[in-house]
Amino acid sequence: MNKENKKLNVGDVAAQFSLPDQNSNVRTLKEFSDKWLLIYFYPKDNTPGCTTEACEIRDNWGEFKKAGIGVVGISTDSVESHKKFGGKHSLPFTILSDTEKKVVEAYGVWGMKSFMGKTFMGIRRTSFLIDPRGKIAKIYENVKPAEHAKEVLRDIQSLL
Repeated sequence: MNKENKKLNVGDVAAQFSLPDQNSNVRTLKEFSDKWLLIYFYPKDNTPGCTTEACEIRDNWGEFKKAGIGVVGISTDSVESHKKFGGKHSLPFTILSDTEKKVVEAYGVWGMKSFMGKTFMGIRRTSFLIDPRGKIAKIYENVKPAEHAKEVLRDIQSLL
C-alpha cells in the first residue's frame, strides 16, 4: 500500500495511537477524549521551526487551558530527545515519540519532502484539531510555526 495516499479528512474519526511520551509513559488518544485536542506533527526536536512552534504553544498555554484544548506534539524523535527538548524549553504539554512511524503514516503526514534541493522522506508539518467526540474538526497543512498557536486559538472560538 502506498502510504503517500492515506489522508484523513475533516469529519473523519481521528486515528487511534498508543505512544510513549517524553517521560516514557505510554499515552493513548482515548485519554484525551471528551475534550478538544490539538495533535501537531512536527519534523524534528531542536530545529528552528519546530522550536518556534513548540514555544509559541507554550507561550499561549494559558489560553489553550482556558479554551479547554489539550495539546500533543508528535515526531519520530526518540523519548530521550523529547525529554531534552521539552525540558530545555519548559514545554507544558505532552510530546510523543513515533519512532516506528505508525502514527505519522496513519495520519498521512509522512511523505516526500524537499529541502535545499534534496528530496527525502519526513514529517510534513501538519496539525489536527480533534473535537470531544474524537472527530477531526480542522486540519492545518503548511503550518507557519510562529503563527500556529494563535491560529488554533482563533479557530476554536468559532468552533465552540
